[in-house]
Amino acid sequence: MTTRGRFLTLEGIEGAGKTTALASLRGFLADRGRRVVVTREPGGTPLAEDIRKVLLCPRDESVDAFAETLLVFAARTQHMAAVIEPALRRGDWVLCDRFTDSTFAYQVGGRGVDAAMVSWLAERAHGGCWPDLTLYLDVPARAGLARARSRGAGPQTDRFERERLDFFERVRAAYRQRAAQHSRIVSIDASQNAAAVRREVQAAVERLGP
Repeated sequence: MTTRGRFLTLEGIEGAGKTTALASLRGFLADRGRRVVVTREPGGTPLAEDIRKVLLCPRDESVDAFAETLLVFAARTQHMAAVIEPALRRGDWVLCDRFTDSTFAYQVGGRGVDAAMVSWLAERAHGGCWPDLTLYLDVPARAGLARARSRGAGPQTDRFERERLDFFERVRAAYRQRAAQHSRIVSIDASQNAAAVRREVQAAVERLGP
């Protein structure tokens, strides 16, 4: 009988360093003989990636916050069915850039969507399948945005990065609140240098055990 794999997620606002931490963690686990599946949200399947494009594309039309939330969960439901659950059943370790904690941070904290409704949607999208470990990379909103906007060709590359500073401060506050409420969420000071963040990430995963 195949042992079920582990589900690890990385969370944080724009510019927190999730991409760098994810790449490092992938190598760390592979060196220890783990079969690793790296994926992201929204996205991870062709259909979910199409929904991601819809969500991130800047547009003149105002996007209703609940409509945005439903799109996120449509992508997540497909992602769970097509990628995450099959990988876990195979015994693989799944590393996912964002998951439902992002929805509580961005849509509940940032947009004001009802938390009970998001909990209801989460139960139907992925039931009792929550991450075994969530690594929350915490960085002040202003510093994270400065990092994010220093990348690429332009200062504002998608619909979320066009939001005002106060939006990201609400998102960060929601993340910090969830981290205080859930023991599976480990907060890491992402304002440290990359080597220090990497050490803390690896230490948290080692504490998770085999």
